[in-house]
Amino acid sequence: MKVLIPKRSIVVAQDRALSRYRGHLSPFFVFALSLLLALVSCSSAAAQPKPETASASRLSDGTAISTDTRYRIGPGDVLQIFVRKAPELSIEAVRVDQRGMIKIPMIDDAVKAACKTESELAADISKVYLELKKNPSVSVFVKEFQSRPVAVIGAVDKPGQFRLQRQVRLLELLSFAGGPTDKAGRVIDVIHTGGPNICSEAGESTATGAEQALSVFRLNETLKGGEGSNPFIQPGDIISVPEADQVFVVGYVYQPKSIPLKDKPITVSRAIAMAGGPQRDASTSRVRIIRQTADGANKQEIPVDLKAILRQKSEDIMLFPNDIVEVGSSSTKTLLNILTGTLPAVLSQGAVRAIP
Repeated sequence: MKVLIPKRSIVVAQDRALSRYRGHLSPFFVFALSLLLALVSCSSAAAQPKPETASASRLSDGTAISTDTRYRIGPGDVLQIFVRKAPELSIEAVRVDQRGMIKIPMIDDAVKAACKTESELAADISKVYLELKKNPSVSVFVKEFQSRPVAVIGAVDKPGQFRLQRQVRLLELLSFAGGPTDKAGRVIDVIHTGGPNICSEAGESTATGAEQALSVFRLNETLKGGEGSNPFIQPGDIISVPEADQVFVVGYVYQPKSIPLKDKPITVSRAIAMAGGPQRDASTSRVRIIRQTADGANKQEIPVDLKAILRQKSEDIMLFPNDIVEVGSSSTKTLLNILTGTLPAVLSQGAVRAIP
């Protein structure tokens, strides 16, 4: 058994010992004895139990955050109830109704199951069965998780529907969906479609207003696990990862393609470089940007001199969503390529004669 000596008692004993032997010991031994008693005092003080404090995570405004991530039963879940040494009271499968209630054998009144963990519901059923059985041992298991569906759609590798078996944050759910694709845009939309929440007071809805119906997070911040961009997902949420706006590079480039616009701005020279660069017979001075006007009815053509841009003699134009960058051809180079490509074939078809 560990006995804790009060600090004041140690100090008193230290003073008495020093006063008793101070006249009979050398100064060195007095100093050593003082040091030894001081160490004993410090170790005793460190061994004193500290009062327990409740630790709780809080937001910057002081609001407490619940750290309980246990799964709570909800409507639609299928439960298995096992009562030890009482097969007549056990249930292989019982579904929680929309009120959050279940019926158990030999009990007339329904038992509330929603909003409780498996262990909490098992304790409640044990209390109910006390009238029928002495010290009943009850175990509850969720056999089918049906009450917390969520969906991930859009520019992810494996879109689909998921059934939550515990509290899951946005980044973890994205990982289950394979993560964002290369076409993913800059944001993530979380659409809250949850109906009435029977676990809250007065059955308030999980989406009670327009400001709560949609939450928008920056994709980069979520992927970093940034504070405020990685919330817990609620039942009924639909996570949508929209595809990024695109620009298109066509014409005499090696890899005509569409390029998603993400966080970094894309200029006309960078877009052409991402498309493999201009071909041999391309004209770097005959590039144009075809841009749709604000009204959507007309198109605007912007001529671009890529050669001047590369020489830093002209401004590198920033591209807007749906811009089309067209790289034209050089007629001289095209004609020369045609001639150099067809002339050997023509010559090979004729007869070879010697000149005398």
